[in-house]
Parts: sequence; C-alpha cells; structure tokens
Amino acid sequence: MKKDLRVLISGGGTGGHIFPAIAIANTVKKRYPSAKILFVGAEGKMEMTRVPGAGYEIIGLEVVGLNRKNIFKNFATIWKFQKSLSKAKKILKDFAPDIVIGVGGYASGPTLYKADALKIPALIQEQNSYAGITNKFLAKKASKICVAYEGMERFFPAGRIVMTGNPCREELLSPDITKEEAYIHFRLDPAKKTILVIGGSLGSRTLNKSLLNGIDAIEEAGIQVIWQCGKLYLFEMNMDLEAKGKPEDIHLHEFIDRIDLAYKAADLVISRAGAISISELSLLGKPAILVPSPNVSEDHQTKNAKALVNKNAAILVTDDEANNVLINTALDVINDIDKLKSLSENILKLAQHDSANRIVDEAMKLIENNE
Repeated sequence: MKKDLRVLISGGGTGGHIFPAIAIANTVKKRYPSAKILFVGAEGKMEMTRVPGAGYEIIGLEVVGLNRKNIFKNFATIWKFQKSLSKAKKILKDFAPDIVIGVGGYASGPTLYKADALKIPALIQEQNSYAGITNKFLAKKASKICVAYEGMERFFPAGRIVMTGNPCREELLSPDITKEEAYIHFRLDPAKKTILVIGGSLGSRTLNKSLLNGIDAIEEAGIQVIWQCGKLYLFEMNMDLEAKGKPEDIHLHEFIDRIDLAYKAADLVISRAGAISISELSLLGKPAILVPSPNVSEDHQTKNAKALVNKNAAILVTDDEANNVLINTALDVINDIDKLKSLSENILKLAQHDSANRIVDEAMKLIENNE
C-alpha cells in the first residue's frame, strides 16, 4: 500500500451516518497512521460539529434533500445540488483521494457522482435493510457496496455487494468498563433494574411522551430510567418532570456522551430502529423494544425492526400504539427473566463483528486494483 494514502469520506445528516463514518476513519488511521483523511458533509448538519470533534477536517456542501410536500421548492434544491457538484469536483481535484467512501446522506450524492466522473474508486456503506435514496442513486457509480442486511440485491447489483455489517463506536466493546462504573456515573441504585431510553441523536417526541405518561407506573414498579430526550425536547421534558415532583429514579439527559456506560447499566433498551442502534444492540446482546420512526424514507426503520422481530430478537411497538402500551410492555419484559435472556441470546446471534476493518479491507482492495 502506498505511503501517502488519502481517503475521502462523505455523507451524514444523522448519527446513523456519522458514527459509522468516524469508525471507518478511526480504523484507517489505526492501520495507516500517516493516512490523510478528509470528510465532506452537508452545511448545517450535525456532521459539521461531530466530525471535527472526533479530530477530522470536514468541508461542507450546500446540498439539501428533496421536498416531497412542495415540489416547487425543489428548484432551489436542484440549484444547490448543481452548486455542490462543482464544489465536490474541486474538493476531489485538490485533495486527490485514492478512495471515496460514501456513508449515505445528502452530501455523498454530489461527492461520489463526481468521483466516478474523475475515475476515483468509490465504495458505499449502506446501513439499513432498505436502501436510502442517495445510495440507490449512487449504486451504479460505486465499485463496492458494503451492507448490513441480507437481501440487498433488491437495490444493488449483486456482484458488488459485500456483507460487512455496520461499524459501531469502538468504546462500546471495551472490556474495561463495568456495571459498577456505570452505576456510579449515572448515580443509579445497583439493586434496581434499569431501562435505557434512546430516541436517536435528535430525540423522539413519541418516546418522550410515552415515557412521561408512564412515569407513575415506572415509579410504582421500582424501575430506574436513563433517558436521552434530545436537545429539542430537553426544556419541555425538564418542566414536565418538575410538575411530577422530579422522580429520583428518572435520569434525564439531552444527549448521552458515555453511551458505553449507559448500555452497560441497562437491563432493557427502548430505542428507535435506526440501523446503527440495532447494530450496537446486537453486538452487545441487549434486550430491546424497538419503536420505528414513521418519519423516515420508505419506512425503513420498520423494515429494520422486523428483520429482528422475525428472528425473536427484539419486540416491536409501533409509533401509533407507543403512547398506550410502550411502558406497560417494557415493565412486563424487564420483570421476565426468561424473556430478557431469550431476547439477549437471539439478538447476539445477529451481530456482525469487526465491521469497520472489513470495510477498510474492501476499500484497500479497490485502491490496489486501481493502481
């Protein structure tokens, strides 16, 4: 492998795109310490702060998604896409990467499109069981498509697909963290069972409202909760908890930085059904209740969840019914030792290990074939 390896990673929009991208970058850096890595994201999206926070340079494009409710607003979208194509071309020429890796999200569209035009090898990493619009659009431009679910031939050329799983945050699998450390960090009672509620990196109104409605039942059951509510909902949820007397066993957070400790403490996880959350739950063997978000393209979170439910590896509660049944379901499950054990064993069987290394292996093969 050449000494001056240059890797460009493009995409973002949500933690589900950003966390795998950073995991891939960290793996490249670990294996090739002298490698130069550049990210390309969408201006105004969370990657513009998260990526620099992880120690990498990022350049933003003005690209935005299609407006499906008002087609006339897409004139601006098309103009921004054309502008982003020009900027992406300049970035690629200036940085001269050996490989471009797209992780989904708006920014990967113009970047990989121009990479193909410039004859730069490109690899796509698709996290979900139902391919996103951008990755479906780019499938013919990519030499390899790394996936985490079976049956992706529905969306991509079969000969280019490689099953790698989704890269997850390295710290989650650290053998050094303990339950005792997790209890101390979150000020938990070791004698009580713990539910972790995570509504994605941006939070979930459905999960937040469902939890609030079940506070009395949770207190009565003697269960403690670590609750990530999201920045948009923090003030409202704090006020609602104040009105309920600030229950001591409800631990509210805008965002959980030490998610490794949160998972370690949790006996049961309530989560949206984003692909990365599911991959993390699988690797850790965590019993889970999945509440798919209805506000995603092609209802892909429901498809993600059903892939687990069909193998008795998770419980599905729909967004519509969550307000009425979610907390009661969670309390039933957390008090059923056999159910927790069964869910844990079954979800662990679905885990894809060492995904970031496997993706980097594929990227390196493309570079070698292009030399």
